[in-house]
Amino acid sequence: MSTPADAPSGTPGSSPDQPIDSPKDWVKEHIDRYLATDGKDGHEWNGTTALLLTYQGAVSDLWRRTALIYGQLGAAFALVASKGGAPADPAWYTSLVAHPDCRIQVMGEVLDVTARTASADERAAIWPIMTAQWPAYDDYVEKAKAADRVIPVVVLERR
Repeated sequence: MSTPADAPSGTPGSSPDQPIDSPKDWVKEHIDRYLATDGKDGHEWNGTTALLLTYQGAVSDLWRRTALIYGQLGAAFALVASKGGAPADPAWYTSLVAHPDCRIQVMGEVLDVTARTASADERAAIWPIMTAQWPAYDDYVEKAKAADRVIPVVVLERR
């Protein structure tokens, strides 16, 4: 994992240990609760489970953190880059494509992982796992189709 060349060590965004949290208030509050309790408050969220993803920005190279719904795939993890069915992929997905080495926190466990986009066959196998976690993903697919976008599924594998 690299450090942005123009970010002094110890400043927000300079490393995965000093990420910039989501600017959305409700996500930032979720992250704060998750971190303060090692996920005891925040892992279970609205009837599903969430992890914290720390990733390096595709353009800025700054490290950022967000909370996302995830699915368990044996020793690996899955994320859906839905952005609610919007016409464009979420920034975190674009960033993972550019910089696949990232970090997750699941409850109190912090793991360095590598992200990759699931193949079409993998996506087909993973999709039911993810819609069991969050049924609205099927609705997001319909919205994304209007923009000719296929919602990516991301597989995170331990390094």
